[in-house]
Amino acid sequence: MTSQSTKTTVIRNGTLIDGSGSPASDNEAVVIQGNRITSVGSIPAGLNLEDKESVRVIDASGRWIMPGLIDGHCHLSFGQPAMPGVSVARGTTSAEFTTLRAARNAQTILRSGVTSVSIPGGSWFIDVALREAINAGMLEGPRIYTAGRFIITYGSISDTEPSWVGTPEHLYGVLANNVTDMVTEVRRQTKHGVDFIKMADSTWGDTQTISKEELSAVVGEAHRRNARISIHSRGSDSTRAAAEAGFDWIMHADLATESDLEAVAEAGSRIMPTVTFLKHAAEYGRDFGRSEPEVDQIKINLEGAVSVLETARQLGVKVMCGTDSGNSPVMPYGLLHANEAEIMVKYGGYSSMEAIVACTKDNAFCVGL
Repeated sequence: MTSQSTKTTVIRNGTLIDGSGSPASDNEAVVIQGNRITSVGSIPAGLNLEDKESVRVIDASGRWIMPGLIDGHCHLSFGQPAMPGVSVARGTTSAEFTTLRAARNAQTILRSGVTSVSIPGGSWFIDVALREAINAGMLEGPRIYTAGRFIITYGSISDTEPSWVGTPEHLYGVLANNVTDMVTEVRRQTKHGVDFIKMADSTWGDTQTISKEELSAVVGEAHRRNARISIHSRGSDSTRAAAEAGFDWIMHADLATESDLEAVAEAGSRIMPTVTFLKHAAEYGRDFGRSEPEVDQIKINLEGAVSVLETARQLGVKVMCGTDSGNSPVMPYGLLHANEAEIMVKYGGYSSMEAIVACTKDNAFCVGL
């Protein structure tokens, strides 16, 4: 008997959105063999829809058909305190526990309609191993394109321990306070199979913690090793510096000015605002232990991020969709992955089709496609 995984699946009828930006159209047939779409349009000659042993037909009448979503910013292997018996410090769960939980998180994400994720940092090299396990068919999950731990300096996000402790392996950042150490870390991470490199500046963008010289050196080494590179940058100066250094995409850019975004456009870089996280943290952060001053700061960044969405669209800066799901308990897996598209329409002036393209075609860049 033909197994479900080897059957040809044909989706008939319904309305098709192909993710390219073309208008929606009536669907005749989408044909899927294994894990690949092999044709869209007319039913291929020789395909017998009556062969129930080999062909599964889905009638999508009255429904919409579109590509699986790509979430460009998910953290699968952050330690989380929102479970009984787990340490209150989110980075201190064990490698074994974190790996098992990351596998479950991947399954949750896939079942919410997200078929690819970009993971800009996590603990150890868990996300690399998870990618390999999914590719080998050991478990179900989305296509994974992953970085290793953030490359940071003193004062950057994730520099939470005293200087004599440094950044142990369970933390999602790794300290590198000079060009030599940063370049060495790029080489180490690419040796261990990461798809791209992530750097990270200050948490909320109030200071720039990484120099232009350091940024340029890391970009150069990453690109020499055929790895793309991104950066957590919420501030104005750090965003401009990252664009001028040649970063492939910039995460957040909340406090970037119009002039900064012009520099991003000129450099051909992209931004990924992740307004979903800011909006949820502003609304629910207190319920999860965030202080009043921190929530006030988040609201400032949220206001800036909405403005950045509008300005980026006007300047023609490519905007990609990411939610920052998994960065804290306020961002659960499986529930918010389409919210960024909704925010782009509601607050950024994007059309519904532009938002869909941002979550599909444009987001393909941040998963290596």
